[in-house]
Amino acid sequence: MQDIVEFAEEYFDAAAAHHPERYLALFDEAVVVRDDGRSHHGLTAVRRWHGAGPSVRYTLRHVTGTATACQAVAEIRGDFPGSPVDLRFTFERDQRGKITLLDITA
Repeated sequence: MQDIVEFAEEYFDAAAAHHPERYLALFDEAVVVRDDGRSHHGLTAVRRWHGAGPSVRYTLRHVTGTATACQAVAEIRGDFPGSPVDLRFTFERDQRGKITLLDITA
């Protein structure tokens, strides 16, 4: 499994790119994403959630944890109220490196 900093960089690069398949390839089919008080279960729901968001840019601040459970803090800039904002991304990944849980908080 790749280093957690490499993983975080790959995640934020894919999240900002306009290639949904590249982004979705990072997730397990049964993933749960929690963001803004809502939970999104499975790849279909994550596709809708990600596609509905504004175009943003990420600046990775720091990453801590292990290959299977890590946290990243990133500055998010885009066309949304309160921009820019620092958010914490908590990831759980399976043995294949696929994201099984993503929790995004302020």
